[in-house]
Amino acid sequence: MGAKDQAPLGVSPEDFGSARVDAAALLDAGLGDIDWASPPPGSRAMRIQAPSGHLAAWVMGNPADPWIILVPGATGSKEDFSLMMPDLADAGYFVLSYDMAGQYESAGAGPENLVPPRRHYDYGLFVDDFLAVLESAGKPAHVVGYSFAAIVVQIAFSVRPEAFLSLTLLSCPPEPGQSFRGVSRIGRFSSWANGRIGAAVLIWGIRRSFVRVPRSRQRFVNYRFRFTRRASVRDIYVLMKNVPDLRGLLADAALPKFVAVGEHDLWPLQLHRLFAQAIGARIAVYRGGHSPSETSPHQFARDLLALYSKDDGPA
Repeated sequence: MGAKDQAPLGVSPEDFGSARVDAAALLDAGLGDIDWASPPPGSRAMRIQAPSGHLAAWVMGNPADPWIILVPGATGSKEDFSLMMPDLADAGYFVLSYDMAGQYESAGAGPENLVPPRRHYDYGLFVDDFLAVLESAGKPAHVVGYSFAAIVVQIAFSVRPEAFLSLTLLSCPPEPGQSFRGVSRIGRFSSWANGRIGAAVLIWGIRRSFVRVPRSRQRFVNYRFRFTRRASVRDIYVLMKNVPDLRGLLADAALPKFVAVGEHDLWPLQLHRLFAQAIGARIAVYRGGHSPSETSPHQFARDLLALYSKDDGPA
């Protein structure tokens, strides 16, 4: 769908997002207490060798089927997609989600393992790690990047566009450059805050949980902070103040593109709509905050499957 086909501030098709009540919406409304540390039934754990080290992953489904790679962001982990994986695998896809370098069970992966070693986590590290995961498919794959990882997968697309079947950007920072400037709570000081201060505020905000989340979720989020390397969060904060502008490249790309966001995201919804319009993407808005994969997993999975079936035929 090209930008010329879009209404002001982007397009929100009626069959995407939380605009209708269906089986997926009812399942999301009935989400109860979740054991976030437990893998989805039928999944299996694995470790992937990447340039920065071993990355912890969950996989589900038949590798011969079309692949979907789900990439969580800073301070996140594969568990952020655990409620979606069964829906996607049951629909005939092989689903893989992994912890990025420095995060949770991939905490041992870092710049010191590169050849030659480097001092900091940088875009090159995360992109090269992602491309190693993508290349393990042996064929093009559908890709979902969440928050910071949405920046990473955009850069990877600029390097290896032929390896992507579709590109979904979940809660993606919608502006290039200093991406925090549009965030209400930290935008005021983010320009002068260094990586150490910025990371401390980010972690404090996540622990404080400005958006109300179930206690079971908050317990897991606090637990995985025991493992996530603070150096990775510090470096990612700096990277997010220097986001490359790939909107023109994405606008020219013919593959299916999808922007997914919560109605109370960190960034104003208007910025997300303008971003979707700029790159010629569908957009869907879900109830909740920065984490539709956790709060609207069945609706988000439903919309991914609709995107895939409409644009590349039945799996």
